[in-house]
Amino acid sequence: MTPEQLKVALGSGLLSFPVTHFDAEGNFAGDSYRAHVEWLAGYDAPVLFAAGGTGEFFSLAPREIPEIVAAAKEVAGKTAIVSGCGYGTEMAVEIAQSVEKVGADGILLLPHYLIDAPQEGLYAHVKKICDSVDFGVMVYNRDNAVLTADTLARLCDACPNLVGFKDGTGDIGLVRQITAKMGDRLTYLGGMPTAELFAEAYLGAGFTTYSSAVFNFVPGLANEFYSALRAGDRATCERILNDFFYPFMAIRNRAKGYAVSAIKAGVRLQGFNAGPVRSPLKDLDAAEMDMMAALIEPYQRKKAA
Repeated sequence: MTPEQLKVALGSGLLSFPVTHFDAEGNFAGDSYRAHVEWLAGYDAPVLFAAGGTGEFFSLAPREIPEIVAAAKEVAGKTAIVSGCGYGTEMAVEIAQSVEKVGADGILLLPHYLIDAPQEGLYAHVKKICDSVDFGVMVYNRDNAVLTADTLARLCDACPNLVGFKDGTGDIGLVRQITAKMGDRLTYLGGMPTAELFAEAYLGAGFTTYSSAVFNFVPGLANEFYSALRAGDRATCERILNDFFYPFMAIRNRAKGYAVSAIKAGVRLQGFNAGPVRSPLKDLDAAEMDMMAALIEPYQRKKAA
């Protein structure tokens, strides 16, 4: 897939980040992961992000990432697979090149490690990674890696394969400045945790899509919400927010890291052996699992006979 083709795919529908499956010893569980990705690829999601934030990128060894991406590519069919990428510049270049070799259609560049950096340093970081590969690259404004509109414009001028911008800051003023300045040069992705809670505000700022974490375990409901959002069907959006997303938010907010742990719990409740989260996260306790089970019961996946 060329960078331009990836840009078009990113803007053509709802996106999601499959969780990474682990066995009891904490190793990558490829068979279960492939079954889950194959199920998700049967729904309307033109791009899936392997080993992304919800896929516990931050807990993976760099050597594990190409194996996970390759497993997703095996079963994704026509669905594009984008890999997570990050850490310091040299490590990010190695990850980007390793996943390009196994067939990834692009990368999402997560924040670099630990320290804040000036705009000139962020520019050099992103440019070197873009220059190291031929496929499409998306940047993710979040935490200690927040590009200004001017820096992003410079990168777009210098990097033809920079095709996407994802925001996880919640700074609507900044993202509106970026969409106004860059226009259709980029595809814009909402990236707040539980993105549906912010989707209407981001749509008004020029973001036509977002990554849905709950697509991992209620893909039909995630698609229904996205379709209602794009159709301007506010009544349906409010119904789904009240019936599902706000109760899910209450569970998610019970502990730090549950934006990932609760998603993996939902995947297990749908019958996939996704395994536990890796430290430094923790899994939901028994009472919280009961809450999740009650929440998703109306959307339970039909098991094969």
